[in-house]
Amino acid sequence: NGEEVKQEYGKMGKSLKNAVAPDDIAQEFGADTLRVYEMSMGPLDTSRPWATKDVVGAHRFLQRLWRLIVNEETGEVTVSDEPMSDEDAKQLHRTIAGVRDDYEHLRDNTVVAKLIEYVNYLTKAREQKDGGDVSRETVEPLVQMVSPVAPHIAEELWARLGHEGTITFEPFPTFDEGLLVDDTVEVPVQINGKVRARVDVPTEASKDEIESIALADDRVAGLIEGKNVVKTIVVPGRMVNLVVK
Repeated sequence: NGEEVKQEYGKMGKSLKNAVAPDDIAQEFGADTLRVYEMSMGPLDTSRPWATKDVVGAHRFLQRLWRLIVNEETGEVTVSDEPMSDEDAKQLHRTIAGVRDDYEHLRDNTVVAKLIEYVNYLTKAREQKDGGDVSRETVEPLVQMVSPVAPHIAEELWARLGHEGTITFEPFPTFDEGLLVDDTVEVPVQINGKVRARVDVPTEASKDEIESIALADDRVAGLIEGKNVVKTIVVPGRMVNLVVK
């Protein structure tokens, strides 16, 4: 009647005639999608707005997970027994460390976020290899981490990966603390206060070593050629500032 309508979030219930039947969501998207969406909505101890249109995001995540391991056209498992790369190992162990801590503190929403990020990383890495198979070492721990929030797909993938027993009683993946720290760090190089280049330096490099690496960079050397470096400011892990005249 011409009155302004405002959206307000409130409780869901049959008496309020705004309930969403979980069976309907499970029938359309699957029970695992419903579980993943509910866990990703936000902290368990706070009110969270329901948005049916957002359920598809959880569904797509599980689809990407499935495609990492199973060829949708043939149904064949598409993983290799090749060892994972150093970068893959870093990404995996950082994910395990974060997910273990989040599960321990009931932060299921950030668990899902970390798993989505890791699946996206593996998907992109495979695309860069022209669609080659992913390493078994990278996906088996992933399936174990997914299991608490999406047990049905995890159980199915675990069986397809060749395991006879249930995934339920498998030990949760552990991580190597040594892989949680970068060997190198990217440091911006400023010339008279403006960032002109970026260089990779060892994490434990001294100020003198960082300065030497910065000065040896081709772009930096070209910019300061014929000029005098009157002052060098090095903040390890943060930046290098060259004052030139």
